[in-house]
Amino acid sequence: MNRNRLCKSALGVVAAAAVSLSASVQAEGNYVMGTATTGGTYYPVGVAISTLIKVKLEPQTNISVSAISSAGSGENLKLMDEGQIQFGILQGLYGAYAWNGTGPVPQAYKNLRSVSMLWQNVEHFVVRNSVVDTGTISDMTNLYDESFSIGARNSGTEGSGRFILGKVGIDLEQVDIAYLGYGPSADAMQNGNIDGMNIPAGVPASAVTRAYANLGDDITTLDFTAEQLAQVNSDFELWTPYTIPAGTYPNQDKDINTIAQPNIMAARADVSEEDVYQITKTIYANLPFLNNIHPATKAMALEKAIAGLPMPLHPGAARFYREQGLDIPERLIAE
Repeated sequence: MNRNRLCKSALGVVAAAAVSLSASVQAEGNYVMGTATTGGTYYPVGVAISTLIKVKLEPQTNISVSAISSAGSGENLKLMDEGQIQFGILQGLYGAYAWNGTGPVPQAYKNLRSVSMLWQNVEHFVVRNSVVDTGTISDMTNLYDESFSIGARNSGTEGSGRFILGKVGIDLEQVDIAYLGYGPSADAMQNGNIDGMNIPAGVPASAVTRAYANLGDDITTLDFTAEQLAQVNSDFELWTPYTIPAGTYPNQDKDINTIAQPNIMAARADVSEEDVYQITKTIYANLPFLNNIHPATKAMALEKAIAGLPMPLHPGAARFYREQGLDIPERLIAE
C-alpha cells in the first residue's frame, strides 16, 4: 500500500474510504479511527491523536492511526464491527449500549474493548430566546411544532439527544426534527431555518462558538437542574453536572449549568496487544502535545483514564495502566 496516501487520510476522508483499506492497513499496523462530523470535537481530537502517533510513534514502530470523519458513535460501532475501522471514539452512553446490546444498538458488541476515557462530552441544547421561559431543559416543550436539529441521522448525537430528552419528559414526536451535523446546524440556526440544536461536544465546541458569535444575543444554552440530572441518570450513572464559565463563548455573559458524559476511545479486540500498548503509552506520555492541538484534551489525565469505561479494557491498554500503578476493577478485565 502507498504509505503517503494513507497518511494523508489523517486529515479526514470520507468513511467509505476505510472499506477498501481496512484489511491491508490493519495487517501493516496502520489503523483507521472513526470520529464524527467535522464541526464537533470528536474529529479534531481524533486528528490530534493521529498526528501525535504519526510524529511520536510511527518513525520508530511503523504504527499509524488515520482519523476519518463519520456520523459519530453509532456509525463507528458499525464500522468497527465490520472491520472497516479498528478504532473509534464513542460516547459513554453508546459504549454502554454496545456492550449490553440495549437501546438503539441492535446487538451486543463483544468484539470491542475500551482503550481510554478521553474527555467529557458536554451537552449543549442551544435554542432561540423566543422559546425560553425557565432557562432549563424543560423549555424544550416550547419547541413543539418548531424545528430542532437532533444531529446527523444514526449518530451518537441523535441517540444521546433522544435519550436525554426522553428522560426529562420531552415528546420529540411533537417537534419538527432536522438531522444535521454540527456545522450545518449552526448554519441553519443563523439562517433562521431551525429554532434549536443539539451539540454534545468538548468545550469549546466550534459549532456553538459560531452560533454565539453570530446570534449571541438571541440564543440560550439550556441549564439542567439537579432533579433533571437525576432523571437523565435513571438508567446509567454516566452524566455529571458541568459548568461552562461565562465568556467561554462569544457574547456569553453568564455561566451555563449543563451536564456531561464521558467520551471513550475503543478498539476492536483483535488489534495487536503490542500496538494498543504503544498507542496508549504514547498518548499519556505526550498529553501536552495533544493539549496544544485541541483544548478538550486538557481534561485528560492518567488518573482518570479508566473512569466510567463501559466495556472491558483492551489487553494492551490494561498492560500500560498496570505498569503505571492503576488499580483495574474486575469488570474492566477482558476474559
